[in-house]
This record gives sequence, structure tokens and C-alpha cells, in this order.
Amino acid sequence: MNPRVVGANLVVSIKSFYREKTAMFFTMAFPIILILVFGTIFMDKENVSLRLPVQDLDRTDSSAQLVEALELNGKFQITGVEPGIDATQYAKKYKRNLVLIIPKGYERYLMQRMRGNDLDASVTITYIYDPSSTSVATKMEILNSVFAGINQKMSGKPPFIRSAEKSILTKKYRFIEFFIPGIIAMAVMTASLFGTVNLNTELRQKGVIRKLSTTPITRTDWILANILYQFILAVISTAAMLLVSYAVFHVSLQINAWLPVFIVLDVFAFVGIGMILTRFVREAQSAAAAANAIMFPMMFLSGSFFPIEMMPGFLQTLARILPLYYVNEGLRASMVFVDNMAALRNSAIIGVFAAVVFILGIFATKWEEAK
Repeated sequence: MNPRVVGANLVVSIKSFYREKTAMFFTMAFPIILILVFGTIFMDKENVSLRLPVQDLDRTDSSAQLVEALELNGKFQITGVEPGIDATQYAKKYKRNLVLIIPKGYERYLMQRMRGNDLDASVTITYIYDPSSTSVATKMEILNSVFAGINQKMSGKPPFIRSAEKSILTKKYRFIEFFIPGIIAMAVMTASLFGTVNLNTELRQKGVIRKLSTTPITRTDWILANILYQFILAVISTAAMLLVSYAVFHVSLQINAWLPVFIVLDVFAFVGIGMILTRFVREAQSAAAAANAIMFPMMFLSGSFFPIEMMPGFLQTLARILPLYYVNEGLRASMVFVDNMAALRNSAIIGVFAAVVFILGIFATKWEEAK
């Protein structure tokens, strides 16, 4: 063994690693990003406070004590809902995945049970829930455990507190139906962002873009051709995902005009970001690392895989300024809820963002400065 040869090869390997910005990113920066993101999301999970709107129809001291028990033992952040409000419409309007309804007569039946006048007296607590949320099951489990503890302290059978579930959707859906729109949005984002970054940086490094300025093709023609290319890829990818989903999982989704609208907006938004990136980050490896730094946090924070409600408050605020969040929400509104107003609202937000970044991307694409 020759130590000098080993040392020389080690130095060469380290220098090569240093020059490979993408390798540096995935080896060092990316794992740190994941630790920071997921560590913040799931940090001190036992002390997390989940939002829970409660509609107290009884409005007595006993029902107030029950709400207090939920706040203390279930660690919920309670929000009151006025008795005259339709709880189902409230959940839909304010995007609450669970609303708890305490029935009128709660205190009366409780007193009958406690005094032994009627040992069969019971009440039914209603859960108005959104099956599209993955965290709603956790909330229900916590509520059931709190109610089970209350029932255990009270002697006799049947249990005093029962529960009934009522979905805010008229049609029953499985989680896979809510998962697929998020995957479509994420896949289109990834293809558009990386496709633009990889193509632009590769052509710039090879000097192709600079040579295009001497040909009859205009910058507008070239950008539109790339947009069409990314859109075609997005359509093919989306069609493939939907075909597999229908064939394997027999999903029930509404395919309407909103789907191509959100695909177009998704493509324009992330192609625009890609063009801006390649303007300021010239090397292919560095541009790919910058794209990863944008894509991965957005992928995990925008609600593609799990609800943003599970995140701390400041991350929820951050999620709502990410463009992918509005593509996710828009696709789910159109494909699952068939809510045209929500789809329109989300398309307007992502549309404004896409227009701004795409225009900036056009100005950032300078053929004569490409090297």
C-alpha cells in the first residue's frame, strides 16, 4: 500500500465531490432540510394542540365542563360555534375537518344518570367530519378516549356518552381519492421545474442558446415551444396516473374542465421559476441543487402527503404562501368536492402567481448573455 497514492486519490475524490453541487446537496443539505422540516412538524408531538370547533347546543354548566375536559385532557384548541349555525356548512366554509356537536339536554340527562333516576340515560355527541383529512381520525381517537374516560368514571351501563359520525360530503370517498390530486400537482411541478432547469442550463453550457440568437427563431417562439413541450409531458403523466388509479384502485374522481386549467397553471408557474433560476444559477449542477432546495420543502409543506394542520402555526402560514398549496387545493376542490367556487378562487391565486413568475422568467432569459 502506497500512502501517497491513497492520499492523492482521496484529494481528487474530495475535489470532485466539491465540484458536484448536486452531490453535495443530496449528501449534506437535503438530509438537513428533511430533519429541520419533519423535526419541526413532529417535534414534541405529545404537546400538540389540535383545532376543534365545538357547537354547544345545551349551553349549561355541565356542557361547559365537558368542553373544558376536552381542552385539558384532549389538548384541543377549542373554538365555539354559535348554535344557530349549520355545522356542516361551517366545516365546509372554514375548512374545518371536524366539528363537535354537544346536544341539547346534555345536563338534564347527566343529572338523571348521576342521581340514579335513569341509569339508562345517555347522550349522543355528533362528529361532523371531513373524510379528506388524514388527521381527522387522530382527532376522533382522542375524543373517543376522553369520552371513554368520562364513561368509566360513571357507574352503570350503557355508557352515558355515545358518538355518531356525519360526513360533510354527500358521497363517500376513500383517502386515495384525496391523495391523487396532490400527487398530480406534485408530479407536474417536478417535471416542469426540473425539465426547464435541466434543459436551459445544459443548452447554456453547450453554447446552444447563444447560437439560437443568430437563427430566425425568436426568444418568444423558443419559450412557447418549451411550454408546449412541458404541457404535453404533464398531460401524458397525468393521464398515466389517472389510468393506473382507476384501473388499480377504482377511484371515483370528477374529471372536468378544471383539470387542464390547473395543469396549465402548474406548468406556467414552475417553468417560470425554472427560467428565473437558470438566469442566476448558470451551472447545471448548481441549478439542480437550487431547484431541489425549492421543490422538496414545497413538496412536504404544501399538503401533498399530509394535512398542514399537523404542522406548527408558522409552518401553516408558510404553506399558504406556497404556489403548490393552491394547485393541491384547487384540484381537490374540482375533482373531489366538485366545488367550482373554491376551484375558481384557487385558480385565481395560482394564476396571478404563474403570470408574475412567467413574465419575470421571460425577461430573465437573455440569449445574448448566455455563455
